Amino acid sequence: MKIYLIVILLILTGQYLLDLLSSWLNVQKARPVLPKEFRGYYKAREYKRSQVYLKEKTFFEMIQDTFNFLILVGFILAGGFNILDGFIRSFRFNTILTGIVFTFLLIIGYHILNLPFAIYHTFIIEEKYGFNRTTPKTFILDLLKSFVLLIIIGSPILALVLWLFESISLAWFFAWLTVFLFQLVLLFIFPVVLLPLFNKMTPLKKGRLRVKIERYARKENFKMQGIFTMDGSRRSTKSNAFFTGFGRLKRIVLFDTLISQHTDNELVSILAHEMSHFKNKHIIKMLFLSFLSFGFMFFILSVFINNPALFAAFKMEHISVYASLVFFGFLYSPISLIQSFLANSLSRKFEFEADRYAVKSFGHKNDFLKALKKLSVHNLTNLTPHPLKVILSYSHPPVLKRIERIKKTS
Repeated sequence: MKIYLIVILLILTGQYLLDLLSSWLNVQKARPVLPKEFRGYYKAREYKRSQVYLKEKTFFEMIQDTFNFLILVGFILAGGFNILDGFIRSFRFNTILTGIVFTFLLIIGYHILNLPFAIYHTFIIEEKYGFNRTTPKTFILDLLKSFVLLIIIGSPILALVLWLFESISLAWFFAWLTVFLFQLVLLFIFPVVLLPLFNKMTPLKKGRLRVKIERYARKENFKMQGIFTMDGSRRSTKSNAFFTGFGRLKRIVLFDTLISQHTDNELVSILAHEMSHFKNKHIIKMLFLSFLSFGFMFFILSVFINNPALFAAFKMEHISVYASLVFFGFLYSPISLIQSFLANSLSRKFEFEADRYAVKSFGHKNDFLKALKKLSVHNLTNLTPHPLKVILSYSHPPVLKRIERIKKTS
């Protein structure tokens, strides 16, 4: 019992301190002198404002992380998981329904505890720096929709995984295939079913921009369902563009805030970058990595399922598959961290490749550089992140690194 409890507490503490260290170093790395690449794009006052935004947002996140760490450790030491389990068992549901309720109450409890932080971040910090457009009504509706989707989508897959581990041998193998196939289904239905629940998608109006995008897509033999604008301005003034879906359901999505801030060539350059992820099979490669990760995770889970010593560490009176899934997450988190390092590193490599492809296929290198710089300025992006922060959490390379690589692309 003590061994598992000590290991879990060490893991939680180590991850908390690592995140704290990377955040602190990231703030210290901020430079008061504007990088020469952004002269003419950033005014001195705005650049200083971006660094104040970085510091305020980072210190707020550090406070939130500290709160969550202390609550979680206190909950474990006080036997909170056992108290919750005993309460749910008193209703005498079957084991699968008990597991679903146990898991979802933990998730909902976490979000309720963090709700004040979400409100403060949205309506105080983001509002202060001119980003927030979210109304209280939209904020509440987003929360309710997210919880409903969690129940509708999460319940069947969790129930199936619990049933597999309770009923058959080689459950880890079938759970691996089931969860991955479910992930694929979500990728297909996300653009046409889930995304419209939160945002209004409107076909891009006919005009010069649409003609340029379609011409480039035809040249690249890129088949898609359509080009859409999304009402991102309902929630934030920040800009973005992305591709979503697979096969014939592929969609180009432009935030309405993005269109108003960039020229046509800049927008097509951004989309050329996004298209290249499909052309270079980056999405397939990341899916394959995810497939392997799921398999490894479920195999290791099968070793720790219903482990009495692990349950004793959490002061549990009853052993169950559903609690095993939760407790295993604590033990697996160091491996998950290593996997995220590898995934982020690969993602950053793919971003460099996509930048190079965009320049080579569409040309207009200067327009692409202008687009990246404008996006960074508008979103108050940190131009000089610390390397540790990049390794831990950046799926995209720092913008100055991207600019340097793009300039070398012929």
